[in-house]
Amino acid sequence: MKYQIVGKNIEVTSAISNTIQKKLEHLSKFFVIKDDVTCRVVVRSYKVGAKVEITIFTPMMDVRAEVKHDDLYAAVDLALDKLNNQLRKLKTRIKSYKHQSLGESIILEAIESEKVQSKKDEVVRTKSIFLNPMTMEEAITRMEALGHNFFIYLDIEDKQISLLYHRQDGGFGLIQAENKLQ
Repeated sequence: MKYQIVGKNIEVTSAISNTIQKKLEHLSKFFVIKDDVTCRVVVRSYKVGAKVEITIFTPMMDVRAEVKHDDLYAAVDLALDKLNNQLRKLKTRIKSYKHQSLGESIILEAIESEKVQSKKDEVVRTKSIFLNPMTMEEAITRMEALGHNFFIYLDIEDKQISLLYHRQDGGFGLIQAENKLQ
């Protein structure tokens, strides 16, 4: 696994870097081809506490965890726990739905099976919508009027399906589908 450890408002010392890499090595056993896997860690320091974002990029999918805590090393541990839980849930989904292509870059046997299937994983509501062509500004206005933290629409300028969302650190994010509508 290749590591990228970046500091924002903090200098990443060799001690911090070595500790993070040592803790992340535990996760490398889950991946088939370790050379194709990149792990990016962003460490941020605030007046009170720290935030750690760990993203693991594989050829088939990405796994990500973000944790804020008063202690940097505790935040790393909590983020690793989140990643372990995500991988365990992923293993359960791959096995139960036979999405073997999704798991081609993960060694399923290395992940502990999830003990309890929670109801949170079930789809409890399905909704179909007509995507109205509109500008991003109109979409922001409608999203705020609805009180939602995301809004999907058809961008009037480039005819792409777009998802607008509130970011945790403030502002908005935009995700657009790469394939164009015909």
